[in-house]
Amino acid sequence: MRDLTQGNEAKQIILFSLPVLGATLFQQLYNVTDSVVVGLYLGKNALAAVGASFPIIFIMISLLIGVSSGISVVISQYFGAKQYDNVVKAINTFFAFILISSVILSALGIYFAHDIFVMLKLPPEIISDATDYLQIYAAGIVLMFGFNGTSAILRGMGDSKTPLYFVIFSTLLNIALDLIFVIVFHCGIKGVAYASVISQGLSFILVTITINRGNSLIHFSFKSLSIDMEIFKKSLKIGLPTGFQQSFVALGMLALMRIVNDFGTDSIAAFTAASRLDAFASMPAMAFATALSTFVSQNIGANKIDRVRKGFITTMIITSSISVFVSLLMYFFGRQLIMAFSSDPQVIEIGYNYLVIVSSFYILFSSMFTTHGLLRGAGDTLFPMFFTLISLWLLRIPLSFYLSRPGVGLGINGVWWGIPIAWAFGFVSSYIYYRMGYWKKKSIIKKEPIMDEFLEPTQ
Repeated sequence: MRDLTQGNEAKQIILFSLPVLGATLFQQLYNVTDSVVVGLYLGKNALAAVGASFPIIFIMISLLIGVSSGISVVISQYFGAKQYDNVVKAINTFFAFILISSVILSALGIYFAHDIFVMLKLPPEIISDATDYLQIYAAGIVLMFGFNGTSAILRGMGDSKTPLYFVIFSTLLNIALDLIFVIVFHCGIKGVAYASVISQGLSFILVTITINRGNSLIHFSFKSLSIDMEIFKKSLKIGLPTGFQQSFVALGMLALMRIVNDFGTDSIAAFTAASRLDAFASMPAMAFATALSTFVSQNIGANKIDRVRKGFITTMIITSSISVFVSLLMYFFGRQLIMAFSSDPQVIEIGYNYLVIVSSFYILFSSMFTTHGLLRGAGDTLFPMFFTLISLWLLRIPLSFYLSRPGVGLGINGVWWGIPIAWAFGFVSSYIYYRMGYWKKKSIIKKEPIMDEFLEPTQ
C-alpha cells in the first residue's frame, strides 16, 4: 500500500499510474480479443452482435459502478486520514453491496436480453447471437464485479501493482480460452462469453485468496459481510451522482447504437471495431484520472490542498501530451488497425472515418476526464453528473441524430461528429467548476488519532 500524501507529486502520480495503465491496457484486451476472434473467425454479423451487447452490459453495471466508486472514495479518504477501523468497515460494506446487487442484475439481464434487442430494432440476423452473448455475460456479473471491485479497493489504498498482476493473468487466460472455445470446440459466440466469465471469475478467486493471506486490512469472507449504514450513506452521497452519470452515459451509448443500427450491419461492425480502438486510445487518460482520484482522496483526507492542485496540473500536462501522440497514431495507421478486426472494405472505411473524426479531439477527452478525476477524488460528484447529462443528452445524441439525417449530407459520419462536440462542453464546464473551488469542502473526514503500522515507507 502506498501513502500518496507525501513525496514528490509528479513522481507519486506517475508511479501509481503506470500499474493502473497496465491493468487498464490488459482489461481492454478482453474486449479487443473478443472482437478480433469474433470478427476474424465468426464474421461481421457476430462482431456486430458483440458490439450491440456492450451498451446493454454497461447499463446493467453502471449504477453499481457509481455506488462502488463512492465507497472507493470513502475508503481512500479514510486511508489518507489513517482511520483504519473505518477502512475495514467500508470494505465489508463494499463487498456486501456487490454481492446483493450483482445477483439482482444477473437475473434481470438473463430474463430480458432478447426483448431488449427486439426493442432496439437490431437487425434480425444479429439478435440471436447478441442474446446468447448477453445472457452468458450477465450470468457471470457477480464474479466479474467481484474481481474489479477488489481491484478498486486495493487502488484506493495505494496498491496498484497487485490488481495489475491479476489482470494480466486474467487477460492471457481469456485469450487462450477464446481461441480454444471458438477454434477447437466451435462454440461460436457463446464460447467468447464463456471465456470472459471463466477468466475473470478465476481471477477473483485467486486475488481473494492472495489478499486474505497477505493484507492486514482486507479479509474477504461471507461471515464478515455487513453494511455499516453510516458509511453506506456517505458512499451513496458521493456514489449515486456518479452512478446516475454512468447510467445516463450507458443509455446514451444505447441511443447512439440505435442511431447506428439504422445504417445496417456494416456500420454496426465498423462502430464495434473502431470503438474498441477508441477505448485503447482513452486508456492513458482514464488510468491517470484514476490515479489522480486516489491521490486527491488521500490528500483531501490529510487536508493537503496544495498537493491536490500540483497533482492536477501534473496530470493534465501528461495526459494532454499523450493524447496528441495517440491522435497522430490513429490518423496515420487507423485503416491498418481496423483491418485487425475485419477484412471487409466497407467496414474498414467506415471505421477509419470514425477514428479520424473522433481521435482529432482526444485532448478534449483527456482534459475532461482528468478534471472529473479530481472532482471525484474530492467527493464532489453532483455537478459533474449534470455536466455529463447536458453534454450527452442535449448535445451528443441530438447532434449525432441530426447530422446523420439524409438532408444534412454527412451520413454515418454525422453520428461521429456529435462525440467531440460533447467532449468540448464537458471539459469547459467541469474546468470552470473546478476553478470555483467548491470541491475543497467535500471531505467526509473527522480527524482521529493517527496509526501508521499498516503503511509502507513512501518511495
